[in-house]
Amino acid sequence: MSDAGDDGDVTVLTVENAGRMDKVLADLVPDLSRSRLKSLILEEQVSLNGAVCNDPSRKVNAGDEISLSIPEAVDALPQPENIPLDIVYEDDDLLVINKAVGMVVHPGAGNPNGTLVSALLYHCGDTLSGIGGVKRPGIVHRLDKDTSGLMVVAKNDRAHTGLSEQLVDRSLHRVYTALVWKVPTPIKGRVNVPIGRSLQNRLKMSVRSHASGREAVTRYLRLEVFRDVASLVSCQLETGRTHQIRVHMQHMGHPLLGDPLYGLPAQEQRSLMNRGGYDEEAREAVLSFPRQALHAGEIAFLHPVTGEEMAFEAPMPEDFEALLALIADE
Repeated sequence: MSDAGDDGDVTVLTVENAGRMDKVLADLVPDLSRSRLKSLILEEQVSLNGAVCNDPSRKVNAGDEISLSIPEAVDALPQPENIPLDIVYEDDDLLVINKAVGMVVHPGAGNPNGTLVSALLYHCGDTLSGIGGVKRPGIVHRLDKDTSGLMVVAKNDRAHTGLSEQLVDRSLHRVYTALVWKVPTPIKGRVNVPIGRSLQNRLKMSVRSHASGREAVTRYLRLEVFRDVASLVSCQLETGRTHQIRVHMQHMGHPLLGDPLYGLPAQEQRSLMNRGGYDEEAREAVLSFPRQALHAGEIAFLHPVTGEEMAFEAPMPEDFEALLALIADE
């Protein structure tokens, strides 16, 4: 289990395969780079079976227990940066952005620059600063770094308040397209399972009891099935928890293709592709897809100032289209 102390998050991990400390940690904590993990080891933020370990090459054995402490980051105030934005719509009160894959929404540990917030500060100037908090100006909701698609951003306090209220009362309509493993059954459903921080890995979320988790509700509709290996699914959010669709699909037994945190084990993925009769080139391309296959393709809301009904769609990015073409190849 893990807990959060005054100095940051502490995660306790059980070693499955013996090896060097830095390599073992890299396998257990895929969201942190190997260089970042090496730095944490050298900074004595790692313990092995209760004793501090500051040697990245230290041999660890299966069954050993590693404690990893990730110090709280000191958040710098975001700075404007001239970063191109795909702006779908803009007026005096809000913007609708088609966020690119790989763009982090707001600054944080390991991502101080190159964020959507910095791009927005440059684009909007001083009018944006402070709306919704100085570290997340204008942000009403977020997308994961490697999830593409539509976000609405407020340009003034009135718009931020109105959009935030729609997020709370669930009238802000968001629909995602996901490519998942196997065939979700029934064809449509409503997943109402609470989500909270994983007790085994602080970088992950997990389904929790109603007492310890936060309400999380996802509606899904199976759109198409490909050789019983994978399915294209539409997911509508009723709530907006961190990693919600990824966790709920995993909970159903249908994690997203390419998902580095919640995906199927590599051997099971390969077995599915083999059973589906895909050729070697297609198998390797699908198995090496580097991100979760998830795209926020639709968003709809009432304009927070004019009351006008607003609705927008964004096509899948090229890498998702290419992945879908490989899976759909008959």
